[in-house]
Amino acid sequence: MNTLIKKEFNSIVGDSRFRDRLEDLLSYSYDAFTVESVPDLVLLPVSTAEISAILKVASEHQIPVTARGAGSSICGAPVPVNGGIVLSMTMMNRILETNTPDRYCIVQPGVINGDLQAELAKSAFFYPPDPGSMAFSTIGGNLAQNAGGPRCLKYGVTSDYVLGMEVVLASGDVIRFGSRNVKDVTGYRLSGLFCGSEGTLGVVTEITLKVVPLPEAYRTVLAVFNDLDDSAATVSDIIGAGILPAALELLDKVLINTVEDANNIGLPREAEGLLLIEVDGSEEQVEKELALIVEKVLSNNAVDIQQAR
Repeated sequence: MNTLIKKEFNSIVGDSRFRDRLEDLLSYSYDAFTVESVPDLVLLPVSTAEISAILKVASEHQIPVTARGAGSSICGAPVPVNGGIVLSMTMMNRILETNTPDRYCIVQPGVINGDLQAELAKSAFFYPPDPGSMAFSTIGGNLAQNAGGPRCLKYGVTSDYVLGMEVVLASGDVIRFGSRNVKDVTGYRLSGLFCGSEGTLGVVTEITLKVVPLPEAYRTVLAVFNDLDDSAATVSDIIGAGILPAALELLDKVLINTVEDANNIGLPREAEGLLLIEVDGSEEQVEKELALIVEKVLSNNAVDIQQAR
């Protein structure tokens, strides 16, 4: 990328949010995947207007642009494999509005999932998608990957909670679609097109999300099995009984020991299978479902059951 083009981009974001030194560029050349590629330039915009201006110049000069959140993905999504510009969205990190009576919030893409959860919890609400990286991954990155998490069995994934968004297209044009209504049946549901698109269709600059009230109660069960098939059969029996757990995770022996090697949290290394089951809802509903889950677990030869409150 020649100096004159770099100056065009510098004039948009200023020196403090312009990176072209190799030592800076290397920090944006990878995620948790195995592929690495160094960009020519890193820009840190703070507004939709800046992103629009950046993409107009990039389009004019045919320069590839890769949007990047926290860089926490494990699939190479934010890696600039063709060089060009990395558009770091970390400075667009404001929660613009929380409206719990109407059950929505509006955020910028650089908001950390966990920070949004903490803010919503003040009003006894939450945003259900909970990827394992929620403590440090961004909502924009979650949207780009259509992230889910342990709660997706009951609550769904990111696309189930996106009500609308603002997007800058490659041309620099800014478009808005969707609404703030939980029920919106007018027009095409374009938000579904952008969820999971990994930045290939445009740069998302604002997201309207559906939020829901926190459940009254939670219960968690850890079931230990000497036979992996028994633990798998338990899953089928629980679902077949009409119970939809908030979270349901199965770990085999390899994964159990991998987790223990990394975290030493006291999991039984000799077990062939573990089931981590969480139920939520009203106190009455949770106690009823928990009793039925314990029954199904025991009927499938679990050797130990631990309950947490």
